[in-house]
Amino acid sequence: MSAKGNPYDNAVVESFFKTLKQEEVYLWEYESISDVINRIPYFIEDVYNKKRLHSSLGYRLPGEYERLMAENDSQECIMAKTISV
Repeated sequence: MSAKGNPYDNAVVESFFKTLKQEEVYLWEYESISDVINRIPYFIEDVYNKKRLHSSLGYRLPGEYERLMAENDSQECIMAKTISV
């Protein structure tokens, strides 16, 4: 375990929270906790996971990246079968 406050401990989580704050929290003026409860899940599920380009995925949408990976895997399976025959 590293020292308290080490920014490299949870880099992925800290990056996500930075994005959440910049792209959702700071842009909306929440009037009640129910606004927060409604908006945050919407941002995570619909914006972050489906519409937002991710630099770690080559600036692709997560769904597009998954589709490309599935196509790549199926092509590799086809190639492996033709080579082994």
